[in-house]
Amino acid sequence: TPEWVEGVALQLIEAKQDCLGTRVNDVQAAHLAKCLPLAQQDRLARTFWVPTSGERPPAQGKVLVITAGTGDLPIAQEAVVTARAIGANVELVADVGVAGIHRLLRQRERIATADAIVVAAGMDGALPSVVGGLADCPVIAVPTSIGYGAAFSGVAPLLTMLNACSANVTVVNIDAGFKAGYVAALIARRTAV
Repeated sequence: TPEWVEGVALQLIEAKQDCLGTRVNDVQAAHLAKCLPLAQQDRLARTFWVPTSGERPPAQGKVLVITAGTGDLPIAQEAVVTARAIGANVELVADVGVAGIHRLLRQRERIATADAIVVAAGMDGALPSVVGGLADCPVIAVPTSIGYGAAFSGVAPLLTMLNACSANVTVVNIDAGFKAGYVAALIARRTAV
């Protein structure tokens, strides 16, 4: 319930811990906006973030989040918000899927300078393997349930990603933007030290 989420958030704030909520629905978001108006909400990502009070250390490392299509943006944005909350610098590149590979190839410099990359893709799920071939850092693949055709709500891209040719590609669960962003930020922050 919205009240339960509020109670958890207030306990974390009282303990001086960051509070990052994911999969926040519209009813919960409206309630949280009233009782915690200074919190940062991202409705595309469906996140709610209350950083601890006081000075935050500067962001470290660079996470690049890439989407195959614009339909993958909610999952990718969840990864973006999570990686920022963990303390990494984050850039988002959207709609550079393999159907228009020239769009991805224009991003080679960003790919080359990333410490960790998150790739969100549905449909056939081929983009993480292609990105992995261009990158010399870990690539975290996120199969999305978005798309049409025979993608089976994310199972088809999941299976493709699990069989990626690029050795630097690892896979999280379907629509797991939070997990991908969390792991990518941990990698990027350690790389920057």
